[in-house]
Amino acid sequence: MGALFKRLAGKLTEGYRGMSIQMVLSLSFTAVALAGIIFLGAGLMLRFSDSTQALTQEATQRVLSQVNMNLDSYLRRMMRVSDAVYYRIIKKMDITQRSMSESMSLLYEENRDALVSIAVFNEGGGMEASVPLSTAKPSIFPNQTSWFRMAMDKMENLHFSTPHIQDLFDDPDYRTRWVVSLSRHVQLTQDGRTERGVLLVDMSFSGIAQVCRDVELPNGGYVYLTDRSGELIYHPRQQLIYSGLLEENNLEAAGYSDGSHAERFQGRSRVVTVKTVGYTGWKLVGVTPDSRLWGDADSLLLFGISLLLFSAFLMTFLNFRVSAYIADPILRLDQAVKELEAGREVEIEESGCYELRRLGHSIASMVSTMRHLMDDIIRQEEQKRRSELEVLQSQINPHFLYNTLDSVIWMTECGRTQEAVQMVTSLARLFRISLSKGRRVIPLSDELDHARHYLNIQQIRYKNKFEAQVRARPETEGLYTLKLTVQPLLENAIYHGMAGADEDGLIVVDAYREGDDLMIDVTDNGVGMTEETAAALLSGQRLELRTSGSGIGVRNVHRRIQLTFGARYGLTIFSEPDEGTTVRLRLPALDAEQAARLQQEDSHEA
Repeated sequence: MGALFKRLAGKLTEGYRGMSIQMVLSLSFTAVALAGIIFLGAGLMLRFSDSTQALTQEATQRVLSQVNMNLDSYLRRMMRVSDAVYYRIIKKMDITQRSMSESMSLLYEENRDALVSIAVFNEGGGMEASVPLSTAKPSIFPNQTSWFRMAMDKMENLHFSTPHIQDLFDDPDYRTRWVVSLSRHVQLTQDGRTERGVLLVDMSFSGIAQVCRDVELPNGGYVYLTDRSGELIYHPRQQLIYSGLLEENNLEAAGYSDGSHAERFQGRSRVVTVKTVGYTGWKLVGVTPDSRLWGDADSLLLFGISLLLFSAFLMTFLNFRVSAYIADPILRLDQAVKELEAGREVEIEESGCYELRRLGHSIASMVSTMRHLMDDIIRQEEQKRRSELEVLQSQINPHFLYNTLDSVIWMTECGRTQEAVQMVTSLARLFRISLSKGRRVIPLSDELDHARHYLNIQQIRYKNKFEAQVRARPETEGLYTLKLTVQPLLENAIYHGMAGADEDGLIVVDAYREGDDLMIDVTDNGVGMTEETAAALLSGQRLELRTSGSGIGVRNVHRRIQLTFGARYGLTIFSEPDEGTTVRLRLPALDAEQAARLQQEDSHEA
């Protein structure tokens, strides 16, 4: 039977794939109409009773939510009283210097409709303050009560007791007061020392009872309240239960999770709805009898009309969904083509009937070919960029080497052999840093050391003609930079800035951080230049300078930075004739991880 079904399903699937859109639409709408008629006929034969039960449960849950909200508001009020006593009175007073009773009395008067008493005890159970009841019964030892022990054992929590008669203080009115105690651990200050204590707030049980008493649930239901162990806190028939004349399934209800539960108790079916009261773990329990309404003739007629309308709606909905299912592949294919026209990446879906799958396959093939062509173009552009960077680098190194060796030859011819040896030594160290094991991105500290060696060489050549300072601010520690970016700027400062100066020349290299950018300023107090000359120095126009050098090093640094990091970065020249020049490098502030990632990309490109 299973094999026959699979073959039939396979034939239907194969037939669907070969159908045209018109055939698919015709058969689909016919099938939907038949299914709707069958569903309508079958629905008219059915009867159900769960709707009444669902409405009852929903109404019960709404009522319990409202009761829980009121009860939570009442308990929060008591918690605020407790917090006010602790943080506004106890924590701010030394009990040996000032009594807390006066401040506690003011707080009690503000909440006397809900409070019976407020009291503070020390670690041994001795009373430090109490309002309005102040005379403790001699037969009661507070440190032996459950609320006191719970507060001392679990210091971080607030503890709510079950309802009990207030038996801690003598009542001058000789009234029997039912209370719920809220206790917490506090820290008392005595002679500057901190001691443990307990704060007790006795709430009037009538407030809690009032919240639960006037609740009406459907079908004569009622609400009761238990603690987390199942002990009753409030029940509308609490006295009958305590006297043994009535029973309640409160112990089992305490173990229920929040929500509605069906149970059978004392031979009767009922629905128990549970809601947990926050902060306390108390359970608010609503009990409603299980009443399944079996309708009469009028109800059956109403049910039939409703079912007929629902079936008509369902048929319309299903027809719409089936039509959408058939048309969706066309819409998705159209949307994919629009995304492609906008230049965004998109995956062409091959679904739907035969014509749509063929069309989707053709478009997907075209997109795949386009992507391969684009990838080839990107690879070619990357290779071109890398080649251009290598050409720029090769222009800088021979240019610098030529000028340095020229200085060494000049010194040797003049008999300044010791200085020539120092210059060659600095040159060796300089090129050791320049090699950097083939890396383009090196630590900023290495680049600045490179600059220092270069300045040492040039200071030997131009003895006493200029001074140099190289400094890096603390925020630049650990940053990386593009190799051979500072030295060409120093070369430009010496040849163009210091060439016309007589004495007291100064060149300063200052590295600092500005947001996410690394800034390196190379400043000299030389002859300066006009704004047009500065612009020509970066743009590659012919320079009309009377000093040696063509400015190729500065332009190469500018182009290398922009080719590597983008047009946002590069050089900016600030200069005026006879006022000196500042050339500012702007680079991204690269950390070690980012520098390693950039080096790895260079390795992949290579």
